[in-house]
Amino acid sequence: MTTRPRRVGRPTLLHHPDFLRLWAGQSISQFGSQITLLALPLTAVLYLHATAAQMGILGAMAMAPFLLVGLFLGVYVDRGRRRPLLVGADAGRALLLLVVPALYALHRLSIGVLYGEEFLLGSLTVLFDVAYQSYLPALVSADALVEGNSKLEVSRAVAQIGGPGMAGLLVQWVTAPLAVAVNAVTYVGSVASLLLIRTPEPAPARRREGGIGRQIKEGLDTVFKNAYLRSIAGCTATANLFNSMGQAVYVLYAVHRIGVTPGLLGVIYGLGSAGALAGAVLADRLARRLGVGRLIVLASLASAAGELLVPLARPPIPVGLPILVAASLTISVGGTVYNITQVSLRQAITPGRILGRMNASMRFVVWGVMPIGSLIGGALGSHVGLRPTLVVAAVGGLGAPLWVRFSPIRALVQQPGPVDPACP
Repeated sequence: MTTRPRRVGRPTLLHHPDFLRLWAGQSISQFGSQITLLALPLTAVLYLHATAAQMGILGAMAMAPFLLVGLFLGVYVDRGRRRPLLVGADAGRALLLLVVPALYALHRLSIGVLYGEEFLLGSLTVLFDVAYQSYLPALVSADALVEGNSKLEVSRAVAQIGGPGMAGLLVQWVTAPLAVAVNAVTYVGSVASLLLIRTPEPAPARRREGGIGRQIKEGLDTVFKNAYLRSIAGCTATANLFNSMGQAVYVLYAVHRIGVTPGLLGVIYGLGSAGALAGAVLADRLARRLGVGRLIVLASLASAAGELLVPLARPPIPVGLPILVAASLTISVGGTVYNITQVSLRQAITPGRILGRMNASMRFVVWGVMPIGSLIGGALGSHVGLRPTLVVAAVGGLGAPLWVRFSPIRALVQQPGPVDPACP
């Protein structure tokens, strides 16, 4: 049996030692990830002189593993304990990140190398994310999931506030390729924290579930035959498709059209991400006040509305900067509240034995569209221009909230219990 904290009165995970270890490790790695999120694209733009099409391919390579290997990794995650997979994924990402500064020092860095880096890093991120979301319900009780996800999102938000600013400064001080090495160190810190967790993770039940194809199908059926999960998948996939179109040209637009420097670009991300911190802090309270379903609808609508502000940004910098900050702030508030609430709902209604496959299937759908969006964004940016591409992405993203607005989720006040698709 998994040891879980006894929750008396208003629950809190601040007295759960193993959750705090997990939280500490994630906080460290999230901060480092923000550096790479900015440093790798800037390496392509500033040092390798990447075109809009190449930036689209770079974004696609980062997301392609969710489409190509995610379903298989979901089966793998459900076949064993999840914590060792988390440790291995973080260790692998640390080693991969060290390749970039090493090749840069040897004058061997190329856009092809960055393509490979993004794909391999993306593959390990798929493994980590699927195992991570499946591991949390084994570490904390079901009624603590929103609180746990909220606290973890606080770390992500704080990292988004401070990380890009530091990334921009590091890029200017030590070059973008060398800034990537900092992220490798943070992944080592995450590995150390994961190894200190003492809560026993139960072994998965040994049961005959057929071959890998049948197990993958069960994961997909869990998503598409459940009205809640199906509408969440549609909403998130639509938002991600059009957001990735915009992100494929965002750095080029900010740097080449508005004149934003790397340091200032980091400040824009950091200031805008203050909304993510507010969203992470308020998500649990808002869910209890507004209800789970209503909050999911409103949060997805807020995020989509924020995307409309991006193409309104124009030079000079004093004009464009406030608009980009406002856009990032609105997107971060809505997106963070939406993610915390819908992920907690998914974890609550899905039986533990299939959590890995559900998460992998969901990622296959909602992240699998992102390489497609990146390729479309890069192609549009090359042929019709950067700003028109941002307009298309913003308008298309308005379709995302419709999936949850016209679904049973809208009337959901509290999270329902698990529903096993294998049971009649």
